[in-house]
Parts: sequence; structure tokens; C-alpha cells
Amino acid sequence: HRIDAWLRPISGHIQALGTLRPQVECLQLAGAVGDGAAFAGQRDDVATHMALSLDLTDAGNWHTDRTTIADYANRLSLISGTLGKFGQDIALMAQQGIDEVRLSGGGGSSAMPHKSNPVLAELLITLARYNATQISGMHHALVHEQERSGAAWALEWMILPHITAATARGLSAANELCRKIEDIGCR
Repeated sequence: HRIDAWLRPISGHIQALGTLRPQVECLQLAGAVGDGAAFAGQRDDVATHMALSLDLTDAGNWHTDRTTIADYANRLSLISGTLGKFGQDIALMAQQGIDEVRLSGGGGSSAMPHKSNPVLAELLITLARYNATQISGMHHALVHEQERSGAAWALEWMILPHITAATARGLSAANELCRKIEDIGCR
């Protein structure tokens, strides 16, 4: 039952990422002013060709609406949260005296040499909390003036790569943690 609770959200995340992909992977071609006039009426033809060549969606002039970027960041945070729940449960199950899970490896303890700390589980919790705190910054980046905001875009691109990296590290750590489970059960 517990393992199912860890796995069930993953399929929803995969489906949501598939839905988000064409919304996030968009061509932006609008010219210097942002209205496509620089292409002398050929903007749509050029954009269609470019989008097909680059395997992108031509969503028109989307660069003033950063909602899909925030949705993407939110989905990454939700993935991290799911992994954090897994990590939290493993950390609790591995506590001395509870011993519902036995892990190979782990971190040592200076106070109790026989103890193995669930460092990967703790890392998943940390990454989930980190990404959750970054989402407010992505929402701040939604607010920008008129057609261009160097400040909002700079904020967005300061935060999003870190959310992406934290999520990737969480996926890697969760995979590694799964391989370190030697025994899992209930007493």
C-alpha cells in the first residue's frame, strides 16, 4: 500500500509533462517590435517552417504570457514533492527502533557507530522543500510591464535552472535510494 502511494503520483506527473511539453517548447518569432511586422506579412509562413524544423510549437506571440513557464516549474516542484514524500517515509521507516526498512550504505554517525543515516532520503526531503520555496519567485516573474521586462525574465531564468537541476538530482537520488533498499516491511 505504501509503495503504491509513492508510485501513483508519478504516472500523473509523466502525463502532465507530456501535456505541458508543446506549451513550453514554443517558437518565439515576432521581430524587433514584437508584432511580426518585420517579416512583411510572411511571419506565419516563416514561423511554421521554423517550428516544424525545430520540433517546436508555433504558439504565436506568447512571450508576454509566462504562465506555461510557471506551470512547468510548478510541475517540477510537484515531482520533487512526490520524491520528498518518498524520502520522508523512508527516513521515518529507517529510524532506529522502527526498522521498517533496511538500507545498504548511507551516512555514518559519530555518536552511534552502528547507525546508518538515510542521507539520500534526507536529500529528497531537502530538494522538495527547496523547490517548493522557489515557486513563489516564479510567480513573481509572471508580473512584468507591457511586452518586455528584463527584471522579470532575469528572475525567471535565475530560478528555473535551479528548480530543474534540483528535480533532476532528486530523480537520480530516488533511483539510487530504491536500489539501496535491502528489506522493507511492517512489523
